[in-house]
Amino acid sequence: MTDAARWKATVFVGGLSQVVTSNHLLDAFIPFGEIVEVQLPKADARKSTDPHRGFAYVEFEDPEDAKAAIDNMDQSEFFGKILKVSQAKAPKSADEGLGSKQAVWEQEGWLADYAAEEQEATLEVTDATTNGAAPDPMQGLEGLDVAGPKPA
Repeated sequence: MTDAARWKATVFVGGLSQVVTSNHLLDAFIPFGEIVEVQLPKADARKSTDPHRGFAYVEFEDPEDAKAAIDNMDQSEFFGKILKVSQAKAPKSADEGLGSKQAVWEQEGWLADYAAEEQEATLEVTDATTNGAAPDPMQGLEGLDVAGPKPA
């Protein structure tokens, strides 16, 4: 299964009580379809005794099962807390967007999004000028032969 398909079949479960375990989540979500994996991130991954961070990811075999889980479990009560269940979002790449080590305009995604806009802007400027010549930057400044404020 591709990464994109995996994320479509994964749900985010937020608002979990600290007593919830991955087995509890497995039991709660198994009625909606075959589960591939339940991830319950710890606050500190190095210490296994630390409580989890209050959210989890449940990956299903089929994206339709994930949708059924969202429809049925969102805003339901689980261990005394109201759950927020939604479609999981794929994590952002460390090489893309703000916070990366590469300039935004050098990134693939940025070029794909903004290259077309730059071409349209260039075409509009060319169309606005006569015969394709650049507009005169001094046009409209004929009466401004004296520098400074206008006398009252």
